[in-house]
Parts: sequence; structure tokens; C-alpha cells
Amino acid sequence: MTSPEPRAGRERLVGLLLLGIAVVLLVSSVTWFGSDRGGVGIGQVVLGVVLAGVGGFLVRRAARG
Repeated sequence: MTSPEPRAGRERLVGLLLLGIAVVLLVSSVTWFGSDRGGVGIGQVVLGVVLAGVGGFLVRRAARG
């Protein structure tokens, strides 16, 4: 059986990765709105918010454990 420390470290890293991807999606969504492709921009915002939520959850969970 594995110890909880490596798992918590992995969860934290995955959470931070998801938060980074979410930031990139949210920042770059502005370009889609500027080029009259609002549907793609809305999709990016929604995906960015979902990834930020999951990433934040994983980071908090790793910090508690």
C-alpha cells in the first residue's frame, strides 16, 4: 500500500496544472470575442471555470491531507 504523501503531492501538482490551463483558457477567450466568434469564447470560459473549480478542489484537498 502506498503512503498518502506521494498521492497528496500528485493531487497538488495535477490541481496546479488544471489551474494553469484554466488561466490560459480564460485569458485567451478574449481573442475569440474580439474576432466575432463569441460561441468559441463562451465555450472557453465555461471550460476554464470548470477546470479552475476542479483544480482548486484538488489543491485544497491535497493541502488538508
